[in-house]
Amino acid sequence: MQKSFPAAEVERAVGVAPTRWRRVASGGYGRVNVHWRGELADGRSVFVKHALSDEATAWLRKERGILESVRGSFMPDYLGAYDADSCTLLVLEDLGGAFWPPPWSRERIATVLAALDALHAARPPDGLPAFEGMLENIVGWGAVAADPEPLLATGLCSRAWLDAALPLLLRAGKEAPLGGNDLLHLDVRSDNLCFVGERVVFVDWNLACVGNGRFDVAFWLPSLRLEGGPEPWEVLPDARVLAAAVAGFFAARAGLPPPVGAPTVREFQRAQAEVALPWAARELGLPAPTLQA
Repeated sequence: MQKSFPAAEVERAVGVAPTRWRRVASGGYGRVNVHWRGELADGRSVFVKHALSDEATAWLRKERGILESVRGSFMPDYLGAYDADSCTLLVLEDLGGAFWPPPWSRERIATVLAALDALHAARPPDGLPAFEGMLENIVGWGAVAADPEPLLATGLCSRAWLDAALPLLLRAGKEAPLGGNDLLHLDVRSDNLCFVGERVVFVDWNLACVGNGRFDVAFWLPSLRLEGGPEPWEVLPDARVLAAAVAGFFAARAGLPPPVGAPTVREFQRAQAEVALPWAARELGLPAPTLQA
């Protein structure tokens, strides 16, 4: 897969030749795309996402569909795409000058929540998957029940606590109201959002689906807490089974080997599980997790 800057392809995507460019490090946990910041001959600064694998190519194609279909102040400006000759890329506005949190304030949190309301009210493009159909892969308590050892190896809970709590966590995960007609981003966290003046802009749309917008909020809250934000229940009171669904996602993954292309994601998922497990226990009336000795 081509790793040098695809100058000719960028020019074909936007109709203007790039004059300068440099590779930039990803702000996220994946390494399946290469990112470039470039300057065009007309003076515009752009951000280029260039796929490095077949999986990344599929993700960029899905993201392109979102960028070309969804309208709202929460969307980045989409400038063009190229998809041919074993090269798939997207060209977006350069958000390098935006404010990327943390730090957080109550005002910034409220602004993100308002932007998520607008996102969830937007019309989803045709053909997006239903979040409800992804239940088993997302919630994860079934995977924990089938093999609890990866979670126990993290030390986040004892075997005794998990044995006692798992029946209720399994039931709560299955009862989580994930279905709906809202457009979901499904990966809301600080490296996927920024502030441009009064706007909140969400990036990286490859996981978008249709379902219950409250899950987007719930999924964000463990990482928000890790970055100095409030406790999850202060932002989303009465989350109940949604908290269990979020906790199940992280619990099922935190102790697994890192996936190809994302060497540090398990460490981050473990940290989020450390927030999400006590949150789920609190919401379900369970004792707080006892740590594995």
